[in-house]
Amino acid sequence: MSTDPYQSLLRHLASCNDSAAIELLFSALLTEKEQQEIANRIRIFDLLERGVTQREISEQLGVGIATVSRGAKAMQAHNVSALLATHRKST
Repeated sequence: MSTDPYQSLLRHLASCNDSAAIELLFSALLTEKEQQEIANRIRIFDLLERGVTQREISEQLGVGIATVSRGAKAMQAHNVSALLATHRKST
């Protein structure tokens, strides 16, 4: 078994069988601000995928343009569009 803390986190998340369990885990692990930042990153991905401009996203979410730009770079670097498409097909 790996002792890598990140891998441990992934195993814990994978063992959560519903959104309530994930919410409890996130509440224990993350501050409210950190939870909001993660939620905003996901929302940024979703809005970019829908073709909303970075400036519009910044205004809608009340975050800086740099935050949206980092989200856009992460989305491209990690092929998030493919991950979102896979998630949408399975739900």
